[in-house]
Amino acid sequence: MTHDPARPFGRLITAMVTPFATDGSLDADGAAALATHLVDEQRHDALVISGTGGESPTTTDAEKETLVRVVAEAVGDRARVIAGVGTNNTAHTIELARSAEKAGAHGLLVVTPYYNKPPQAGLVRHFTAVADATGLPVLLYDIPHRSGVPIATETLVRLAEHPNIVGVKDAKGDIAASSDVLRRTDLAYYSGEDAAILPLLSVGAVGVVGTSTHFIGARTKEMIEAYERGDVAGALALHRQLLPLFTGIFRTQGTILVKAGLRALGLPAGPVRSPLVDATEAELNQLRQDAQAAGVDL
Repeated sequence: MTHDPARPFGRLITAMVTPFATDGSLDADGAAALATHLVDEQRHDALVISGTGGESPTTTDAEKETLVRVVAEAVGDRARVIAGVGTNNTAHTIELARSAEKAGAHGLLVVTPYYNKPPQAGLVRHFTAVADATGLPVLLYDIPHRSGVPIATETLVRLAEHPNIVGVKDAKGDIAASSDVLRRTDLAYYSGEDAAILPLLSVGAVGVVGTSTHFIGARTKEMIEAYERGDVAGALALHRQLLPLFTGIFRTQGTILVKAGLRALGLPAGPVRSPLVDATEAELNQLRQDAQAAGVDL
């Protein structure tokens, strides 16, 4: 795998769902198979394992370690494996980070501590402590509508000085703020919202950590590559074509619909764990309509 510092994890990343068996236990073989499908069939450069999309709130630390290990064994020679290790407890996040490094992860995704609403000084301390804990490159995950706290521009600029903090999964929805950080740092920005990839590329982002990309990864990568080639009209045409699924995957919680779609395709997924609930027949039918509008048959 060639390594481009401007794109530390490539262009196309998906926050992979975690397959479970019908009894709700971890399906490690299914995880390896799904990862292989995403890398070999959907042209992924990297996968996030145990992000929120991977139901990290309801998987155990041991399951998280197993997932990193089996996915790294399956695709680690041709894609980067990024472990979601963010929690709202710095000490626990450090434990998860060290465990992921031992299990073979190539990078870490660290979300803003949620619910306990730390001030910016607390965010600096948290992210710095986690980045210090391993030798792995870190993507910060800025998603204030879930975490309750945005990572302020000045905080991002300060954190960018850390040699292990290399990028941001940006779901803030504030293109001016993102643009300002891009102007002032060399952080690699990945859109954390599928529908915002193209606008963020226009201000200097390099790719996506996606959800709908379980199904439209290859075409999303085409869109990014078209934009990079200077084919803005081609990129815009693809954005418009894929938009029904970029947005449709979030009609309810994204993991619910991704798993429903994967089950419809006969790919490893299984049920979701409580407090999530599996998609209804009506939700699956709507997903099929959204996918078809984007050129995908489920």
